Amino acid sequence: MTRNTKEILRSCCQQIRWDALDLKPIKELIALAIEEDTLCSGLIDKPKITGDLSSCLVPEDHEVTATFHARQPLTLCGIELAQLTAAFSPQLSLTALADDGATLAAGDPIATLRGPTRSALTAERTLLNFLQHLSGIATNTRTYVDALSGSRTRILDTRKTTPGYRYLEKYAVACGGGWNHRMGLFDRVMLKDNHLAAFGDDLMGATAKAVAQSRRTNPGVLVEMEVDRLEQISAALKAEVDIILLDNFSVPDLRKAKELIGDQSVTEISGNVTLDTLQDLTPLGCDFISTGALVHKSVWVDIGLDWNE
Repeated sequence: MTRNTKEILRSCCQQIRWDALDLKPIKELIALAIEEDTLCSGLIDKPKITGDLSSCLVPEDHEVTATFHARQPLTLCGIELAQLTAAFSPQLSLTALADDGATLAAGDPIATLRGPTRSALTAERTLLNFLQHLSGIATNTRTYVDALSGSRTRILDTRKTTPGYRYLEKYAVACGGGWNHRMGLFDRVMLKDNHLAAFGDDLMGATAKAVAQSRRTNPGVLVEMEVDRLEQISAALKAEVDIILLDNFSVPDLRKAKELIGDQSVTEISGNVTLDTLQDLTPLGCDFISTGALVHKSVWVDIGLDWNE
C-alpha cells in the first residue's frame, strides 16, 4: 500500500462525537418537536385551545422523580440530546446514569428525570422519541460492527438519512461503533454514471477529464468513482481516483475487482449489504463496506420512563 493510500484511509471517514455537533439546528429540532405536541405547529388550521390538556389537570406544585430504563438490550444514544430537551421545560432536569455508546441490558437505568410533574408529563414522549430512535440506530449499527469483528474492514454509513436528522443519525452510527463518511455533497467528489456522461461517451476519456477537473477545481478533495462492472475499473485506476466504490457486485466479481485494484486505490463495497451478506464480504479484505441500512433498517428500541415511588 502506498503512503498516499494510507493517508486517504485516515482522512476519508470519521466518528462524530457529541461535541462536534452544532447545537443550533438541534435546538431548533427540539423546539419543533415540542411545538408539534403542544401547539399543533404542523397544521394550518389549529384548535382554539392548545397545550398539554392532560397534564394541566395535575396540581401545579406536584413534583416527580422518574427513571428511564432500557426494556431490552441496547446500545445507548441520545442522552445529551435528552438533557437539552429536558432543559426546554421549566425547572425540569435530567441526570444521566449511562453514557452514549454504552451497552445496556434490559432493566438497566439510563437517566433520572426530576421536576414539576406537569413538565415531566409534557416532555415524556418527545424525550422517548429521541432516545428510542437514536438508540435504535446505535443498536443496529453495533450488530454490523460485531459481525465485522476481527476484520480490517470498517462499516460506513451513507447519506440515506432522515432530512433534518442527518448529523444526529450519523452520531448514532458512531455511538454504535460505525464510521461516518459522505457528510454531504461538499466533502468529496463522487463520480457516478450520470456525472461521467456529461464528459463524453468514452469512459476512459470522460473519467480522466472529470478527475482532472476536480483536481484543478478542488485540489486536496478526495475523488471517489462508483463502478458497477469490472470493465470500468481500468478507467478509474488510470485516472488515479482515490476511492473505488464497487456497487452491487457479486462476491466472485468482488474478488476479481480486488485483484485488479490491489493497493492502487481505497476500496469500498456498497449495495444490498445486510447482516446476512457480511459473512461473505468480510474475507475479501476491502477497506470499507457502506450501507444505508444502519439507519433506514434500524428499529426503535424499547425504553420506558418509570415513576419512582
